[in-house]
Amino acid sequence: MTAPSDAGARHVSLRSGVYADSVKLMQVSRDIGARDGVTAVLVAMATPLNLELARNMGLAPDGDVSPDQLLIAVKAADDDVLAAAVAAVDAALSARERSSTTADAIPARTIGAGLDALPTDGSALAIVSVPGQYAVAEAADAIAAGRSVLVFSDGVPVEHEVALKRAAHDAGVLVMGPDCGTAIVSGVALGFANVVRPGPVGLVAASGTGAQQVSCLLDMAGVGVSHVLGVGGRDLSEAVGGLATLDALAALDADAATERVLLVSKPPAPSVAAAVSEAAAQLSVPVRSAALSPQTPDLTAAVEALLDDMGVAVPEWPSRPGDGVAAAPGAVLKGLYSGGTLADETMLLAAPALGDIRSNTPLRPELHLGTDLSAAGHVVIDFGDDALTVGRAHPMIDPTLRLEALEGVAAGNEPAVLLMDVVLGYGADADPAASLVPALAAARAASATPLPVVVALVGTENDPQGWSRQADALAAAGAAVFSSNAAATRYALDLLGAVR
Repeated sequence: MTAPSDAGARHVSLRSGVYADSVKLMQVSRDIGARDGVTAVLVAMATPLNLELARNMGLAPDGDVSPDQLLIAVKAADDDVLAAAVAAVDAALSARERSSTTADAIPARTIGAGLDALPTDGSALAIVSVPGQYAVAEAADAIAAGRSVLVFSDGVPVEHEVALKRAAHDAGVLVMGPDCGTAIVSGVALGFANVVRPGPVGLVAASGTGAQQVSCLLDMAGVGVSHVLGVGGRDLSEAVGGLATLDALAALDADAATERVLLVSKPPAPSVAAAVSEAAAQLSVPVRSAALSPQTPDLTAAVEALLDDMGVAVPEWPSRPGDGVAAAPGAVLKGLYSGGTLADETMLLAAPALGDIRSNTPLRPELHLGTDLSAAGHVVIDFGDDALTVGRAHPMIDPTLRLEALEGVAAGNEPAVLLMDVVLGYGADADPAASLVPALAAARAASATPLPVVVALVGTENDPQGWSRQADALAAAGAAVFSSNAAATRYALDLLGAVR
């Protein structure tokens, strides 16, 4: 998506019976938006969020619209540029469709068909990444074939999740997900995972960015991981009851390469946490919890406790100083996050010092933000929440919504301290600093008061983006950069003069 302009020629159309992955559509939008004379473009599924973006661009479609339709909205300097841009959209979509197959190989259309062509020794892991309403059937096929399955898809009804996980338990396999964004299985990174060294610690994670934070800190301490088994963010809820967590713990207990286990989670249901703790106590491998709660709000502290258990010295976690800009009197915290667990950690750490924090994923229901995601006072937004990723790429890939929110913070009347995460690794933006640095410069220039910026940079030196390369670029833009989200949050609180 590119920024809107009021002048010029416009094209808005909807296509039915067409579906494309949100990441592919984002790339088409970027490619077309880079053409000379194109002033705005949005090629995306017609979800409510994307329709709102189109309306803000002055490119809203008329009439009834369905989320399964493809929206093509383009604004250009004149009719000739517009016609060429729309033709380029058609060509890009056709090329991407052709590239999914070759004359020599027709891809399987279902998990079941794909597994039929593989060995029957159960070694294959199935990965499901289709719209949520179709994910259950594909995952069920994998389980029926005796294969574990990673369900990247979100939007799966909780009752279907329970049914899948019960079937997997009976079949002696594991369901990771739904909405499992991160896993590492026998050294193979899946989804949004980082390049971390192999080692003796196994992670069971009902949290994607939480698992990334923990595995990256372990790597920085010289301790690697055996496996990272994501189980989906709802697994430790009352509704699901920790079904996959219990199976994952048992699998790691039986794994010769795993000597210790760390359980990583957003705040779990208390009764489920108790049941999981009881089961973990019966295992031969030691299990330590890094489940967030008001009593245990710090993932970095959990890693440090595990290192102490192992007799490993806790290192000085890498950081970069900011430019020393002080917060204006009366400043509030504005947290713009791509990782839900990191956002939760920040709120749990900050709330005792700051009081109420409004959020789209609040600690208490009465603190829920409205649909415009803005409010006076302290605010932490999780842009990776399912409601904001329907028909859109995750903010770790597409920073558009978060950059727009950054502009809003700068344009607001409140003095603020800006706190953000930047998560590196496979699947994430190849160079997040490239778009964030100019956006930060523009925001700080536009802000009526000083705008200190604090960044939690989650990643490793061996990630494709490189932790130090990104940290140096962000620090050069004036941001204080921390490898620990907990440390970044505490630094932001210090800037606010909060007592903690």
